[in-house]
Amino acid sequence: MALLQTLSVNGKRLNQCIDDLAQIGQLENGGICRLAFSPEDFQGRELVRRWMVEAGLSTCLDTAGNLIGRRPGRTNAPAIATGSHIDTVPCGGKFDGNLGVLAGIEVARILHENNIELDHPFEVIVFADEEDTMIGGRAMAGTASLNAADYCRKDGRPIDECVNAAGGNWDQLALAKRTRDDVCAFVELHVEQGGVLETAQKQIGVVQGIVGMQRYQIQITGRPNHAGTTPMGQRQDALVAAAQVVLAVNRLGTRPPGQQVATVGALQVWPNAANIVPGQVQCSLDVRDLNQDVINDLVSDLREELVLIARGTDTTIEIVPQLNVAPSPAADHIQAIIAEVSDRFGLSHMPMPSRAGHDALEMGRFTDMGMIFVPSEGGFSHSEVEYTTPEECVNGANVLLETLLRLDRHYH
Repeated sequence: MALLQTLSVNGKRLNQCIDDLAQIGQLENGGICRLAFSPEDFQGRELVRRWMVEAGLSTCLDTAGNLIGRRPGRTNAPAIATGSHIDTVPCGGKFDGNLGVLAGIEVARILHENNIELDHPFEVIVFADEEDTMIGGRAMAGTASLNAADYCRKDGRPIDECVNAAGGNWDQLALAKRTRDDVCAFVELHVEQGGVLETAQKQIGVVQGIVGMQRYQIQITGRPNHAGTTPMGQRQDALVAAAQVVLAVNRLGTRPPGQQVATVGALQVWPNAANIVPGQVQCSLDVRDLNQDVINDLVSDLREELVLIARGTDTTIEIVPQLNVAPSPAADHIQAIIAEVSDRFGLSHMPMPSRAGHDALEMGRFTDMGMIFVPSEGGFSHSEVEYTTPEECVNGANVLLETLLRLDRHYH
């Protein structure tokens, strides 16, 4: 037991692996382009697979193309797992996703080097295509559509061909589904991708869960008319109505109490000419919160406001659902363990939601889930300037290591 309480990761090795993986797909501006299912992605996955083997893990690919490294336990109990993704956006950084995968391999190395056998099997998972379709996590959770036509990848490549090229088997995608009998807990280490921890001067974020999201298209219809000859009182100006919609969304997103966010991020105006009163506007709505009831109440209140705005502007307003992702709460006991471990290491911490989607969101659909955040300098991510210090990476990896060890003792 004393040995377990003194374990720590090899920080120099961890940060060297982060740098080494970043060489694959590196751009001239320092960013990284390692798109899912690209040659660079496959090259990165092979490097990670070799590191898994060196860390004493057996490796396999499931039918969704997820790369899984596994260390057996003393029993045939469900596994305790960690991991993330190594695919990037077109010009990403070297920490998003990568830290979680490489810290998981570093945990495996520590177990291997110290001849530590856990009660539970231990797994490190590299999820396929997190940045686009999230097919890897969805397939593992059993929430993925088995119809390839339901997926529209940004690069236009058919998802079934991509999965097969990665070593998966689209025709047997359903076999990637796992349950609590397979995995009893999943903990993902990730950079925050925002500036909350840095602003609060905290070293560790104890993630309360991953927010749910609803996305809508709002269609506002007025009447186009001459901008010079139409008196102000006789106009049916769709853009004036849209302006009121934007302000209403902002009011609802900032009302206390709560941590909800609500955004209008896209506007299209027709006819979109300087001398014509706008006759039609289409705008987006994105609403997120950890609590599904809060999301539902916000959208319901907005619908009431839209009726009033339409009446006051002599327009018609229609709101059409586009996307609905339910929140994925983190398990209370995993949050508590992460906080206790942070205290033990003398690391300041705070509870916070994850407002971005992660592989952990899907894992939380069927098993106990937790996430550990470390700061992102300046709040930047999905960018070549994304940066988390080597010390913060090591802090997160040590919290991950001790959290996984404690979870091994928690589940009996």
